Amino acid sequence: MPYSRALTWDHAFLKGKPDADPPQPPHIAVWRSVRKSGDTKTRKSRKSRKSRRTLALPARCVDALWQQFEDQGWDRLAADEKWEEHGLVFSSAVGRPLDAANVRRAFRQALKDVDGIDADEWTPRELRHSFVSLLSDRGVPLEVISRLVGHSGTAVTEEVYRKQIRPVIQTGAVAMDGIFGTDPRRP
Repeated sequence: MPYSRALTWDHAFLKGKPDADPPQPPHIAVWRSVRKSGDTKTRKSRKSRKSRRTLALPARCVDALWQQFEDQGWDRLAADEKWEEHGLVFSSAVGRPLDAANVRRAFRQALKDVDGIDADEWTPRELRHSFVSLLSDRGVPLEVISRLVGHSGTAVTEEVYRKQIRPVIQTGAVAMDGIFGTDPRRP
């Protein structure tokens, strides 16, 4: 199972299933959440299979994946008989699986000119943390976030993403400001 975590085109439903009952929006089936060794992360997650899920895709992801599909078609034509078909959504210019070190390098290269980000400190894994942060900031319940990231419960999500899901608790300060009025020296 050498490409067990790679997204394949047969798990990407960019048109959705409009004729299904009920109709399904564009989505991906995340059914390959196992490690190269063939095991999932924990014995418990192997039993529960909670990491296997089907996720609706935001419109900008659908657009980006359609562009990827088209670009990969051009790569396939350019590679001619050198193309190796593995069904991968993200592959080399000749269809081979991507090397993790090359992915990290390309990711950091893409971030190098972004203000406020030290590209050397970022890996593609940070996108998962950003996803959790953005959902948490929008008030998405922890139980929903846990399901989206494939955790069997909220405990792992809370532990791993503590910084992202535990913003500064403001309830007490807001209540006290209401009781005593705000300090005029505060901006």
